[in-house]
Amino acid sequence: MDVALGRTTDTGYITLNAVLPGGGWPVGALIELLQTSPGSEWNLLTPALARQDADKSGGAQGPVVLVDAPYQPFGPALAAQLLDPNRLLCVQAGVAAAQLWATEQALRCTDVAAVLAWLPRVQMPQLRRLHIAAQEHGKLLFVFRPVVARAESSPAPLRVVLQRLPGLSPRLQLDVFKRRGPPLQQPLELTIGPARLNALLAASRARSLRRRPAALPLLGDNSHALDRLVATHSA
Repeated sequence: MDVALGRTTDTGYITLNAVLPGGGWPVGALIELLQTSPGSEWNLLTPALARQDADKSGGAQGPVVLVDAPYQPFGPALAAQLLDPNRLLCVQAGVAAAQLWATEQALRCTDVAAVLAWLPRVQMPQLRRLHIAAQEHGKLLFVFRPVVARAESSPAPLRVVLQRLPGLSPRLQLDVFKRRGPPLQQPLELTIGPARLNALLAASRARSLRRRPAALPLLGDNSHALDRLVATHSA
């Protein structure tokens, strides 16, 4: 951790830590994550949320407050990454003013370890207010916004666009377009989720591929599919 940059927490991903100032998610600052659609944020953030308060001797870990989360996270998947689902405190605020109020109050709560807020309609003055509250109370704060907000100004020292990559493996592309210092020149690709679960899924896919029947032989560009099937059975 770089003391000059403030406190940080390990992201759980070595390659991501390497490109973030201080070597992790900044604590006591607004972190903006921009998405086209929700769904990829939990595997990315769960390792850091599970680490929150881990340095405190004794007592239980503090709650993680979710403000207007678009869906209920899957408890067993969180538990597989050592995040106790019972730590999640879900707040459904609805309107923008209530969302901002709930987010700020959560940041002011001493016992809260982290705040995750989905604020699609938030404006610059409100973002600044939340950033200051995170600074004053030393909280880990993630605000989720649509990708179109990239063109807008923001007080967040760290802004990242998240995009789920196609394919069988759970991969995520992170475009760190704002950080302390120069922006990241190339997007970063991460394999997200529990390593053991990913290995099991990869092994399962490999077994499925080995069990697939061989492709039918081709008899020429002009042959009909039925002709190829008859030829195969006649052989």
